[in-house]
Amino acid sequence: MTTIDQRLAAYLQRIGLAEAPPADEAGLERLLAAHRQAIAFENLDIPLGRGIAIDGGSVFAKLVGARRGGYCFEQNRLFSDMLAAAGLANRPLLARVWLQVAEGATPPRTHVLLLVAVDGRDVIADAGFGGSFVPPLPLVDGAEGRTPDGASHRLRRLGPEGGMAGEWLLERAGPVAATDGRSAPHEDWQPQYSFDLARVQPADLEQCNHWTATRPDTRFTTLHVVSRVLPDGFAAMSDRRLTIYRAGETEFRAIEDVADYAAALREVFGLDIPAAELARMRIFAG
Repeated sequence: MTTIDQRLAAYLQRIGLAEAPPADEAGLERLLAAHRQAIAFENLDIPLGRGIAIDGGSVFAKLVGARRGGYCFEQNRLFSDMLAAAGLANRPLLARVWLQVAEGATPPRTHVLLLVAVDGRDVIADAGFGGSFVPPLPLVDGAEGRTPDGASHRLRRLGPEGGMAGEWLLERAGPVAATDGRSAPHEDWQPQYSFDLARVQPADLEQCNHWTATRPDTRFTTLHVVSRVLPDGFAAMSDRRLTIYRAGETEFRAIEDVADYAAALREVFGLDIPAAELARMRIFAG
């Protein structure tokens, strides 16, 4: 049985920090950036037939102990637990993702982010959005932040008139950012996800995770997605296409075979999964 302090120490080692940053907004941003650059976003346990567990012990064992990645419900569960261990109170919020949503449609709540109490105010923090780095933003209408890849992020309060969309909207302007090509470069503000501040129960998260990981037509059951935030850009692999965005340049490469895929996982995303396991995935069938 490991103590909370031992888990925090192991987590900090996993993300490359010698000690926990101060429990303030600057420390929160440093911790979040280190997490996103060290721990890949990925859904590979779904096509590998393993399913996704989001209890704290399972998530810690996978993302820290086994040095794997995960998707939003895993990433933000780990980040939430580690923030609490570092002295930052937080709670989950559920969001609707608006990337490539048909006109007139309302997407389900399939994303989780965190509301963190820091420096006497509420701040949103998200370690699990599968695109480029989203900086912590104070829960203030019009709050903006820029990231090293040149993107800008803004929070806009929709208010009660937001209806089904929710009370708050995260927008983004800048270079391409999504793992699976859903986000094109835009100089104007584009909606990313919307949310409200309603209390979220563990059963809500379990239900959303189950739907996302098992429904036949979700992006996580039809695609093999991996991404990682770089200090100056973003790396993404969707099925057998590797894309690296860095310093205004975009590099594309087709993945030739399972050995090439395993090498890309290891060298670009820091994931060591044996090729023999990866060969079971649909993208290598036949």
